[in-house]
Amino acid sequence: MEWLIRMKNALDYMESKMTEPLRIEEVAKVAHVSPFHFQRMFGMLTGVTVADYIRKRRLTLAAQELAISKIKVLDVALKYGYDSPEAFAKAFRKAHGLTPSAAREPGVQLKAFPRLSFHLSLKGDQEMEYRIVEKDAFTVIGKSMEVTTREGENFRRIPEFWNECNADGTSDKLIEIGTGKDWLGICMSMDMEKELLSYWIGVEGTPDTDPQSYETAVVPAASWAVFTSVGPMPHAIQNVWQRIFQEWFPGTGYEHAGGPELELYPPGDPDAEDYVCEVWIPVMKK
Repeated sequence: MEWLIRMKNALDYMESKMTEPLRIEEVAKVAHVSPFHFQRMFGMLTGVTVADYIRKRRLTLAAQELAISKIKVLDVALKYGYDSPEAFAKAFRKAHGLTPSAAREPGVQLKAFPRLSFHLSLKGDQEMEYRIVEKDAFTVIGKSMEVTTREGENFRRIPEFWNECNADGTSDKLIEIGTGKDWLGICMSMDMEKELLSYWIGVEGTPDTDPQSYETAVVPAASWAVFTSVGPMPHAIQNVWQRIFQEWFPGTGYEHAGGPELELYPPGDPDAEDYVCEVWIPVMKK
């Protein structure tokens, strides 16, 4: 319940600052968590990023003002954080399908993105097993791409990336190069402000491993919370991710440490009912 209250307070704070500069550090402070953890929790629970939520709410409020008042479009643009009428008009058209001036016409249809709210959901007594693993920094070898988290684009693009790497032989080649037997899906870096993440398909290696034509990176040492997923992909592991952020984080004394997130995929049939894979999340005690 305490977590629910803190998230509600953070939403209230955001709503009170819709016409002012809004710093994520101040929002997270209201929720008593780190900025990274707040943004990651918010995105996983709501399906939208903090930046996207604020943008949609501001455009909703701007449309309401244009529809019921004679305020100048420029003044509305400035009020809701846009530097120019052109930037405001572009964002407004994308959100509502019409220009700001057209929003004044009688009977025009506008779109409203409602204010979010968090509710406590009791899901019974199903236990959630996990283990904490201390792991030193390690080298990964793989192929990466940068993808936006805006409008859930990452959820569409990442499965396509896996299909591409499986089809062109990249996945099999990486296993030959690496020192392990498992594939890794890694959110290597997440820039919440820019709504971008760097995603890798790779394998564990060593500093001496010849990467051939692939990229290398170092995953820093961390304490990892490790969760097991059993069942066909992708539903089973998506369910684990959902439970981690809906149930495990709010119910424990842990917080996201802000480093890379891993999914570990052993060989096997990912469509099988007994397929086992893992989610690794870097954590720290609050």
